[in-house]
Amino acid sequence: MPASHARLPDIFFTAIEQELDAHPAGIREHDLIHALKSRGFFDFLPPPPAEPVHLFRAHFLLFNALYTLRDRLAESKQGLLEIGPLSIRYLPWSAGDVALTTPDLLRSYYLDWNNLDDTTEDDISRLIDSFWKQLGKFDTRSEALAELGLEDPVDDDTIKLAWRRLAMEHHPDRGGDTDRLQMINAAIDCLMK
Repeated sequence: MPASHARLPDIFFTAIEQELDAHPAGIREHDLIHALKSRGFFDFLPPPPAEPVHLFRAHFLLFNALYTLRDRLAESKQGLLEIGPLSIRYLPWSAGDVALTTPDLLRSYYLDWNNLDDTTEDDISRLIDSFWKQLGKFDTRSEALAELGLEDPVDDDTIKLAWRRLAMEHHPDRGGDTDRLQMINAAIDCLMK
């Protein structure tokens, strides 16, 4: 790990926690970056529209901090951090939900500083393309429900229960398949928009 990335400042983590506390229903990544920029962070981001390389750097730094913070909160049993593409939110501690709150599919990526240093502009373009393809996997509610083994009429509690069951079954830490878990997560994201 390059020395320049050895540690994000504690004040950055404090600012993130304050923003999450101010948004108990969750906050989108874009809004969180904007709020942190207004507090003096991400000074390398130019006014919109920013180049993808600048956006990637802000995204990476934020997600490194979020995964670090999530680990700290879970370790100290002070709370849980739900990190999703459409919402980031602080939740009260619940031991049973630790593995399900946010799958660790990307955790190791964001906690490895080499991924920030070694990612090229071409890599960033591929990541963006992959994100949009993944986000658009489900064009309709019925397709997303089918991925979870459900069909309408169904309520949100039933959808969440099916997601939790499938996430436990297919989580890589339990011998499951990463691609299958990504599809399950894309379905729940589509349905909970």
